[in-house]
Amino acid sequence: MSNPAVPANGVIDAVTSENPAREDKSKLVANKGAQFTSYDVNAFEIPSGRDELWRFTPLRRLRGLHDGSAVATAGANITVSDAAGVTVETVARDDARIGVAGVPADRIAAQAYSSFSDATVVTVASENEVAEPIEITVTGPGADAIAYGHLQIRLEKFAVATVVIDQVGSGTYAENIEFVVDDSAQLTVVLIQDWESDAVHVAAHHARLGRDAVLRHFNVSLGGDLVRVSPTVHYDAPGGDAELLGLYFADAGQHLEQRLLVDHTAPKCKSNVLYKGALQGEAGPGKVDAHTVWIGDVLIRAEAEDTSTFEFNRNLVLTDGARADSVPNLEIETGEILGAGHASATGRFDDEQLFYLRARGISEDAARRLIVRGFFHEIINRIPVPAVRERLDAAIETELAVTGA
Repeated sequence: MSNPAVPANGVIDAVTSENPAREDKSKLVANKGAQFTSYDVNAFEIPSGRDELWRFTPLRRLRGLHDGSAVATAGANITVSDAAGVTVETVARDDARIGVAGVPADRIAAQAYSSFSDATVVTVASENEVAEPIEITVTGPGADAIAYGHLQIRLEKFAVATVVIDQVGSGTYAENIEFVVDDSAQLTVVLIQDWESDAVHVAAHHARLGRDAVLRHFNVSLGGDLVRVSPTVHYDAPGGDAELLGLYFADAGQHLEQRLLVDHTAPKCKSNVLYKGALQGEAGPGKVDAHTVWIGDVLIRAEAEDTSTFEFNRNLVLTDGARADSVPNLEIETGEILGAGHASATGRFDDEQLFYLRARGISEDAARRLIVRGFFHEIINRIPVPAVRERLDAAIETELAVTGA
């Protein structure tokens, strides 16, 4: 896990051993894993709606995060609960650990990397098993304020921990989060975007797994005006096991976007991706309806023999006008795999389920609630933190009450 040379200002030249020259980045790449990356925001062109990476994102609602006009005016507040064997540090960008999990692959991630003032590093010591969840709260900079952040979670060899990252508050916030999971370590992380209705949040998650490392990554998007989260997983050695699960519930006016890349770069590794989303609410004249975007990319490189992977996205549309875009992609460069597949489904209530429940004396309102809760049950039940499961059950109940579903 070597860290590329990064000067104190966080800006490096776009021409590195890992990246093509700037003038070559527009050329077709061999696969999604070969996409252009750089710490330098100026190495990326200002995105437009014609760019594949941004074609679903309403750029005008990003408040300048994408074009360099969003200058930091405040900072986000990050608090971390105490736990034995866990070290919490505030470090400068020249700390050798920063950036080891991955390099920004889009302009906003590079802008966030170039703009944060200091980073928070949470380290779980080798062979330490943390009994209680480590709770991290990220509070936005406040209404009309702009902030950039950087957070890194590190598990040393044979460490075991569960981390809950709760993102709340108002404002405009762009960040990079790194998950460094060393050999035979096991990390379960639950991220909850429960922003106020004015918030704009763009995040890049970079995960790097060592030999026989295990990552369970849950991402829950509920609040905010616009939320775009981009998790990327890399494997450094055989035996890595990554599971990415997600839940999102969009109301009228909300744009919730998830863009994933699982890059199988080592043999005998596994990945499983399962995201479920619901959409509801008609916006009315002059406003936008609920919109969700899920892009799932899985790449199996030629050297990643004996890979096992599957990805699945399901969307439940509860009202007219709501729009769900779902694009699963699977690239396979070797025939020596154990199994691979992908699927996507978007639809409305199952009329047969509704009829079945109503035929047994259950009201239509109650039946709809049961169907939606059952839809999310598979994801929520896998979260190993009871308090989080209860919170999400309550949040879904509140969402359903908005339209009386």
